[in-house]
Amino acid sequence: MLKRYLIILNPTAGKGAATGKLPLIHDFLNTKGIEYEIVYTEKVGHAAEIAAEHARDDDTAIIAAGGDGTCNEVINGLMKGKAETIPTFGVLPLGRGNDFSYGGHVPAVLDEALEIMIAGKTSPLDVGVITGGFYPEGRYFGNGIGAGFDTVVGLEAAKMKNVKDEFAYVFGTMKTLIKFSDSPEIEITYNGNTTSLRAIQISIMNGNRMGGLFYMAPEAVNNDGLLDLCMVAHKNRRQLIKTIIHYTKGTQKRLPGITIDRADSFTLKALKGGMVVHADGETICTEGKELEIKCIPSPIKIIHT
Repeated sequence: MLKRYLIILNPTAGKGAATGKLPLIHDFLNTKGIEYEIVYTEKVGHAAEIAAEHARDDDTAIIAAGGDGTCNEVINGLMKGKAETIPTFGVLPLGRGNDFSYGGHVPAVLDEALEIMIAGKTSPLDVGVITGGFYPEGRYFGNGIGAGFDTVVGLEAAKMKNVKDEFAYVFGTMKTLIKFSDSPEIEITYNGNTTSLRAIQISIMNGNRMGGLFYMAPEAVNNDGLLDLCMVAHKNRRQLIKTIIHYTKGTQKRLPGITIDRADSFTLKALKGGMVVHADGETICTEGKELEIKCIPSPIKIIHT
């Protein structure tokens, strides 16, 4: 039985707008008579440190108040800090894209998310782990990884400090299309099969969406023990624009050159060129040569609708 809530709040989330939500959070929880504590993150990696310290608190729900980056850090902390106990994890979406919370069935509206949080309904949550690049020891993720085009889009969007929410990803997409270059040749192994192709985009998803708009894996289920693959063979600009439009509707599987599949593990190797890869928006590598991705079934419980 949950007795208290530890809310890990990133004050920089939503380009600094997260702190403006504090009165609503305090008023709601105080009115409901909820026992809670709010801890503010002070640096990159701090949310993971806090979550790891409290991962074994059986009666406490660990709540990520921020965007996808905050959720990612808290998941990494919970995975590194837990023992036999299965931690209870919740989200108050205060970021830009909030893709993890979307796939985790957490309402985007804060007061609705607070109601869901105290209701305490939970389900198992799978967690992915990617090994290689800047993280030879492994990095956990809750939503998904992207190799190629969408990672470059994310890096461009991050530069747009004064552009609102998902529009940063739209402008980042346009800028990346202008800079469009050749695709690396990637060897991918999963379900006992190996194939190679010039891949402009590889998404391996636990959730459904990235960038606030793009449904990389609309049919993904985050507690089935599998990760969903959406792989795009090299395309010219016109074909790529068509593919991106389909991504916004989740209908890309009908297009030629798209591979849709599921597996519990994947290996990616760059045969020519290097891989630019992110996990939940965290840069994993910029010239990666080999990566291992695996699904860990149900190590966390998530509070959801």
